Amino acid sequence: MIACFRAFRKKMHLLLLPLFAVLLAACQPVAIGGANSGGPRIDPSAPVPVALLVPRGGSASDELLAKNLENAARLAMRDLGGVEIDLRVYGTAGNASKAAAAASQAVNEGAKIILGPVYGEAANAAGVAVASSGVNVISFSNNPTIAGGNVFVLGPTFANTANRLVSFAKRNGKDKMVVLHGQDLAGQLGRDAIVQAISANGATLAGTVDYALSQESVVAAVPRVKATIEGSGANALFLTTSSASALPLFAELLPEAGIQSATTQYVGLTRWDIPQQTLALPGVQGGWFALPDTAASGAFSNRYKAAYGSDPHPLAGLAFDGIAAIGSLVKSGKSNALSGAALTQGAGFQGASGIFRLRRDGTNERALAVATIRNNRVVVLDPAPRGFGGAGF
Repeated sequence: MIACFRAFRKKMHLLLLPLFAVLLAACQPVAIGGANSGGPRIDPSAPVPVALLVPRGGSASDELLAKNLENAARLAMRDLGGVEIDLRVYGTAGNASKAAAAASQAVNEGAKIILGPVYGEAANAAGVAVASSGVNVISFSNNPTIAGGNVFVLGPTFANTANRLVSFAKRNGKDKMVVLHGQDLAGQLGRDAIVQAISANGATLAGTVDYALSQESVVAAVPRVKATIEGSGANALFLTTSSASALPLFAELLPEAGIQSATTQYVGLTRWDIPQQTLALPGVQGGWFALPDTAASGAFSNRYKAAYGSDPHPLAGLAFDGIAAIGSLVKSGKSNALSGAALTQGAGFQGASGIFRLRRDGTNERALAVATIRNNRVVVLDPAPRGFGGAGF
């Protein structure tokens, strides 16, 4: 396994995070109204028209994602307990202009709320297109820069993950942190989220080390990391990278340089259990990372596979979450059930990967577990909370 990663090390081309690469875009948020805007009225006793914007008509991978999102949405509709959803699916081809046109068409055809689209620029465009109608857009993006006004993001955010991990680290005596991040957009956003979480949780930022997306820059960053840790007395190293990018190389080079997990706690902003071979990397043993509620995620995956004969796409659960939230609100019987104020009610919703809630700034908060890797296996250290207000929130 190590030989495999060494071979990979010689020819690697550093990539963006696989999940965040498709979602993050350098967009500016659209200032429209605010989360307390009224929104369209609905008749809770009649089927509620909901538009689902998916990247149908795009690449082969987009087509697969589009189908998975629609499948998950329809799976969620089975659980609504008498609430009827009139689901109307529109293709965007993963394109911003087509997403804007689809959103406008959906509202003109009576949609009271929009789920999707996936990509940040497309979600931003859809929000702009329907802003004057007051219709809210619950996108599948995780880009916080597009959140606000009538646009919400359902995708897991760096800020949510960073806060969970920093809070856990602080409670366990790892309170002086160095942040290692890429110079790309994802790395910068990840760094900012960690720095903000450190401040919010009363921990100490011991320094930051950046690197370009090249093998040479990654290698050159290692002695800088070591010097920063030794010079500051840091007891934790927070990495923003993923297994599809620089993590395999850092996981080999950092321990070789003498940065041992026994004295310096490794913490990851991304999932260190995906793909499975990541679990064998020497540098991730004993490291901490966050993951969704394993019981809820497993139950959703099993239900999806039983219904459709295949495992769900990693993003499919977001469509399930959107329908679950809408159904829960419509069940209240209120005509303003889909207003910004209703969407951001504090109790939250039960989704495909555990509980979540939408925030007034358009971002989201999700219940996350903290896990580690021991002997190449995932071990949950602190389970995901089952309600808001407990540990992790």
